[in-house]
Amino acid sequence: MKKSLLAIVTFAMLAINAQAANPKYVIQISTDDARTQKIVLNNAANLQKYYGADKVDVEIVAYGPGLGILTPGNKNASRVEKMAMNDITFSACQNTMNGIKKKKGAFPKLTDGVTITPSGVVRIGELQQQGYSYIRP
Repeated sequence: MKKSLLAIVTFAMLAINAQAANPKYVIQISTDDARTQKIVLNNAANLQKYYGADKVDVEIVAYGPGLGILTPGNKNASRVEKMAMNDITFSACQNTMNGIKKKKGAFPKLTDGVTITPSGVVRIGELQQQGYSYIRP
């Protein structure tokens, strides 16, 4: 009886430690407002500064007008590229890209280091289900 109780307690402690490995944050950007886009990037940088770049998981999900932050023509393009190389994940919404293609005839070019997700809002929900804290500046 004592051995099985000890095994249960040990398993529970391992599960708690595994969940507490790295804090996780998903940051939404759905506006083309330059000030808000800068705040999003600052939030991500501040999370890495606080926890340490290798001790926190941060993903920025862009959709709608916010997708512009992930394009080479955006004034933050070089910062996005640099942050992507420093373990910040950037996800671009395929639904938004499809809408842009319909209007303009071509998909928008994305900054190096950006990944594509089928749906920005679905991605945010999936990450929240995985324990990510949600931030919307």
